[in-house]
This record gives sequence, C-alpha cells and structure tokens, in this order.
Amino acid sequence: MRININSVHFKTDRKLEDFITEKVEKLSSLYDGIVGSEVILKVENTDSPDNKIAEIRLEIRGNDLFAKKQCKTFEEATDTAVEALRKQLVKYKEKLKV
Repeated sequence: MRININSVHFKTDRKLEDFITEKVEKLSSLYDGIVGSEVILKVENTDSPDNKIAEIRLEIRGNDLFAKKQCKTFEEATDTAVEALRKQLVKYKEKLKV
C-alpha cells in the first residue's frame, strides 16, 4: 500500500513518519482492497492544547474512507483517526457481503 505523509507549514521527523506508517499499514490487514492512503498533518493556531490535526484518507476500490481527528499530539490524533478508519472498514466490508 502506498502511503503519502504531508505536513502543512512544518517538517515531520522520521520517528513520527515511521509511527504513522506503522499504524496505517495495519489497516491493510483488515481489507486487501486498500490502494493507498494520504495523511495530512496540521497545527491549528489556537490557544487550546488540542491543536494537532491528523487527516487520513484511505483509497479503496470504488470508494474513499476519511477520518479527521484533533488531539494534543500527532501520535494521539493518528491513533484515533486510524481507529475510526478501522471501524469504517469493518462496516464497509459488511456492506460488501450483503
């Protein structure tokens, strides 16, 4: 699976990219039809400590799945977005069986 990681107005370090890649690749074990994914990392300019945003789009045959989460760290935002996509994938697979 192809994984694109983009950060808006900052440079990600290798450790964060490896973490995101590892988490997103786990989704491919749930469904073989995942073609690729795009991860966009942003920092929102607010006073709130929950200003890190992770947007993940999974490209699957015939459809795209999307999750956007905002948390204190990019790791936490990625974890929650991947969990949301995992639930979406399970629902999508059930829909295909019907």
